[in-house]
Amino acid sequence: MVEQVELDLDGRTLRIETGRMAKQADGAVLVTMGDTVVLATATMSDEPREGIDFFPLVCDYEERKYAVGKIPGGFVKRGGRPSEKAILTSRLIDRPLRPLFPEGMRNEVQVIAIPLSVELENPPDVIAMVAASAALSISRIPFYGPTGAVRVARLDDRFIINPSWEQIEASDINVVVAGTREAVTTVDVEAKEVDESVIVAAIDHAHRYLRQIIDAQGELVRKVGKAKAEVEPYSVPDNVVAAVRARAGEEMRGVIQQPDKMQRAEAIRSLKAQIVDRLLPEFPEQEVDISEAVEKVIKDELRKLIFEKGVRADGRKPDEIRPISSEVGMLRRVHGSGLFTRGQTQVLTAVTLGSIEDAQIVDTLEEDGIKRYMHFYNFPPFSVGETRPLRGPGRREVGHGVLAEKALAPVVPSQDEFPYAILLTSEVLESNGSTSMGSVCASTLALMDAGVKIKAPVAGVAMGVMIEGDRTVILSDIMDLEDFKGDMDFKVAGSEQGVTAIQLDTKVHGVSHAVLAEALEQGKRARLHILGKMLETISEPRPELSPYAPRVLIIEIHPDRIGDLIGPGGKVIKKLEAETGANISIEQDGRVYITAVDKDAGERALKMVDDITRDVRVGDTYVGRVTKIMAFGAFVEILPGRDGLVHISKLAPQRVERVEDVVRLGDEVVVKVTEITPQGKINLTRRGVLQPGETEEPRPERREPEEKNGMPHARFRPKR
Repeated sequence: MVEQVELDLDGRTLRIETGRMAKQADGAVLVTMGDTVVLATATMSDEPREGIDFFPLVCDYEERKYAVGKIPGGFVKRGGRPSEKAILTSRLIDRPLRPLFPEGMRNEVQVIAIPLSVELENPPDVIAMVAASAALSISRIPFYGPTGAVRVARLDDRFIINPSWEQIEASDINVVVAGTREAVTTVDVEAKEVDESVIVAAIDHAHRYLRQIIDAQGELVRKVGKAKAEVEPYSVPDNVVAAVRARAGEEMRGVIQQPDKMQRAEAIRSLKAQIVDRLLPEFPEQEVDISEAVEKVIKDELRKLIFEKGVRADGRKPDEIRPISSEVGMLRRVHGSGLFTRGQTQVLTAVTLGSIEDAQIVDTLEEDGIKRYMHFYNFPPFSVGETRPLRGPGRREVGHGVLAEKALAPVVPSQDEFPYAILLTSEVLESNGSTSMGSVCASTLALMDAGVKIKAPVAGVAMGVMIEGDRTVILSDIMDLEDFKGDMDFKVAGSEQGVTAIQLDTKVHGVSHAVLAEALEQGKRARLHILGKMLETISEPRPELSPYAPRVLIIEIHPDRIGDLIGPGGKVIKKLEAETGANISIEQDGRVYITAVDKDAGERALKMVDDITRDVRVGDTYVGRVTKIMAFGAFVEILPGRDGLVHISKLAPQRVERVEDVVRLGDEVVVKVTEITPQGKINLTRRGVLQPGETEEPRPERREPEEKNGMPHARFRPKR
């Protein structure tokens, strides 16, 4: 039997339906808004998974190109690994759901969201978040939901709920908010240097709509909801915890109060082994319980230290930032480099500049095109003193890289201002809390070192929140222990002017708006402190690009001449690239980008492109090369690929009997254009024109390349 509920969401209908598809899943719903339809399913294993100390929840967002009427590109039409967008959406679905399952639950839960139909007016990612919550809520799976999710944009100082992609592009904020009726569990923000108060207002606005979505799911649960299954969540036996606390509580307090991460980790490992040896005779076959009890006591002691004494494990106050140092330009052959160190978190970022053809091709459900600014984040095992096989980037690496990318996107110059592809690669060299925000800082340093004229420097910091009853402590610049044992992880990046990116996750059932506002304000102070330290190393972009970076020259040609520049089968442009070593990229609007490491090669390619594409006009004088001799005259190449005829009667002031008496193949001659026929044929003359070796008439005036934004920029004529 099909059941559904509907609600009006700021003028658009959101429909949640169940009972039509995927009926063997524990929970399955179709969520529709406009022509966007998302199927979400939720399934749980009957038995808990043995031998693990975490909740095995997996959320997958599966893109299908048929949803937008496309056949996948490339050789493999079935598709391969998920796209970056699919990975990010999977993480977006996971984050608000994960804290709302019973603590200690070990049954495997899988949530799969598949967009079946997509229109750009209604982006499917936020709809998938709602669908995932609804599938869990009506299922037998224990879940403390439902949750709601909406996106907020701002146009003309007015907030818009679930905007279209066109509205998102025009907005100065892109805020995704998810949560329960009482509190917010997830916030994801892209912003164009906006004030923190705008973000808080957007979250407040979003929460009103979250409640409507949650109420609609509640109505569906009352209609078709299944009884929740009884699961056996793991919990550490109270008597084991009491024994660990009694036998080693004092030692534990001393062990965690060490500023050095590696020494602290080694001391904890050693003490844990000792405690297991001491208590195993008392609790035989409960080694796992003893180890888990140690972790619980560590968490309790860390939180006591902060709440009762206002001191953190490394001795800092709650709002204190670890020591900061930074360097730039340490890698000479790299186009730009920045090394940022904050405490025991260290990130090296390298900038690579390339031609627009080096940009990444984007082919997702929502957009096609190129991405000229990219950020890749790498987290090698040595950064945490571990050994493990090196594999491709996981979800965490992709998510952290995109977060750092979003943080700097608003300040990266546009393609018109800086016609390069820009790749930032962040290598995490040491990790002790918030390497993603360390990547933001290192990236700012590297971009300025590369001479990229960013609009403003950007810094980032990770904030944490610990909650005990009605007491809340906000921590600035959290380290790994505080991240693992805290209740909220709050990353915020921005410039001096405002916020550019935020990512908030909770380990509890949400946080209040008041706590969010306070955390944002404290995060602003921390961010500006870090930014000030960075600017002591480099305060503005270098005036020149690295000598090892390519130079990009631009010339605008009439779009009708693009075919002449490309040539049959690409013959002309391939010849130009082979002769000069430059890379030539042509846009449909007539912009031609010439990229070359050798400046002279770039200038030579620029001249050749201009020669091929500029218009031949009657009266213009050229130095050409004789390419063909006929009885009636000589053909002269005046521009690459452009020949004209000098009739025998116009080869010289005097009468000429044989063409060969005056010119031979390969000769350079000065000629003037006398006529261009309606068929495009060019007639030339040598009469009245000075010959080689004599003073030539001036060539048509041509502007030399100008300096624009620190790089050569040539525009020889306006587009028609």
